[in-house]
Amino acid sequence: MNDDAPDIHAASSTGEASLQPDGGREAAPGKKKRTRVKAKAAAAAAALEERIGHKFADPALLTTAFTHVSALKSARKRGDSYQRLEFLGDHVLGLIVSDMLYRSFPSADEGELSKRLADLVRKESCADVAKSLGLVDDIKLGAVGAGAGARLRKSVLGDICEAVIGAVFLDGGYQAAAQFVEHNWTERMHKPRRPLRDPKTVLQEWAQGKGLPTPVYREVERTGPHHDPQFRVAVELPGLAPAEGVGGSKRAAEKVAASVMIEREGVGGGGND
Repeated sequence: MNDDAPDIHAASSTGEASLQPDGGREAAPGKKKRTRVKAKAAAAAAALEERIGHKFADPALLTTAFTHVSALKSARKRGDSYQRLEFLGDHVLGLIVSDMLYRSFPSADEGELSKRLADLVRKESCADVAKSLGLVDDIKLGAVGAGAGARLRKSVLGDICEAVIGAVFLDGGYQAAAQFVEHNWTERMHKPRRPLRDPKTVLQEWAQGKGLPTPVYREVERTGPHHDPQFRVAVELPGLAPAEGVGGSKRAAEKVAASVMIEREGVGGGGND
């Protein structure tokens, strides 16, 4: 008997199909394994949809929204990565948040609305939403090291969030996208705003108004590896206790230090004024 023959044969004289027991037993584990894999993938997709809050009629959109270009077999098929959806989602997010701001702050002028919009749609805000939804582990990457993969996932979180918005918009229309954005941005919209001006500028202008010299920033400590350092910086003004800040760069640490002094001294213009 040919070992490569299919499991079911229509070779009997009665015309009834004869089942090959050995072949059936060999194929069963493979079929069961494929069934388990499909069931696991379906469960993961359903859990992801639940976190997002949208059931996709076209699951391929959801897959594309989480596919980094490094996971593609050919760089020429960049359209199969999240990048196009990110482009669309970025603009959909801007429109929806603009509408939310217009309705929520009827007394705000164009300048204030623009500042609030810029704060809410920046990549950091989108990344925060993605983290809150637990989307980081769903990103599909190509063959990269564990450390590199973790850093890449973190760096593209904001992009993934915008791609999800684009996918929801294409799959369910404006109302579905608006529901997603309103659910994840309304609380952020009503939170006290982060400083809309550079805290170093605010602190310097305040110091000048008090007849004080320009604030002096001093590096106190540098820790961490060369590729990922952490700086601790102190800002000093005569007659005031120094204030310290920590950041991934000297400038970032200086801004944190200035913010600490601004808050401590009750300086206006650097916070929710």
